[in-house]
Order: sequence, then structure tokens, then C-alpha cells
Amino acid sequence: MSLSGIFDTAGSGMNAQSVRLNTTASNIANAETASSSADTVYRGRHPVFAAVQAGYMQGQVGALDDEQEMGVQVMGIVESDAPLQRRYEPGHPQADEEGYVHYPNVNIVEEMANMISASRSFQMNVEVMNSAKQMVQRVLQLGQ
Repeated sequence: MSLSGIFDTAGSGMNAQSVRLNTTASNIANAETASSSADTVYRGRHPVFAAVQAGYMQGQVGALDDEQEMGVQVMGIVESDAPLQRRYEPGHPQADEEGYVHYPNVNIVEEMANMISASRSFQMNVEVMNSAKQMVQRVLQLGQ
């Protein structure tokens, strides 16, 4: 793997974790957003990732040319299909005709765990880039 490949791989990982952090922040920000209808309530969102050149990552060196891309690709963001929360709050301004208020299907504990995991993954990709940069600098110093 070339050094540019290392930088590309770490960069794609940082991009993927940034998307994950942003969707997690959006979920947390909307966790207690009330709605009078199940159709209009906020639904938790989660990014979908795919490994690019998974064969190379598993040690199948012949599966990759130097020009091919590798790393992580964000395939999209999907809405959670977990059940929504329906609470009986007849005095709430958003209550429906039966007195129920609909809340998002966001679990704050899970979202905080996702945020910690994404933050640490981002930090690890930064460390990979810093290590590669230090190696390049040492090689250049050898040539002097």
C-alpha cells in the first residue's frame, strides 16, 4: 500500500465518522421532539457504511491496483424502523384527539455510545495519518 493510499484510507474513515457524528447529534437534538401524528414525528437516522476493497483489507494483495480506491464509503443514511414512543399526555399542546403525543424512536443511551465510538474512531484515523506523516518526514530526513 502506498502512502497516498494510507492517507486516502484514513481520510475516508474520518469522513465516515464525521457523518456518523452529525447524524448522532441530529438524533440527540430531536430526541424529545413531540408530534401530534406518527407520520410527522422525527425518526432516528443512521449512516450505512461499506468497506471499499475489502479483499485487500483481508490480505489479498493481488485484489488491488495502486490506482484503485480503498477505505470506507458512506452508502447513505437510513431512518430507524424501531417503534415510535407514544405517551399519554392529554394536556400537551401536541396531543392528538385521544390525548397521545408521539415522540421519536431515539434512545439517548445508544446515541451517546455511538457518539463516543465515532469520536474514538475519528481519533484513531487521525493517529494513522499522523504516523504516516512522521514516517514520510523520517524518510525525507534520511535523504539529506
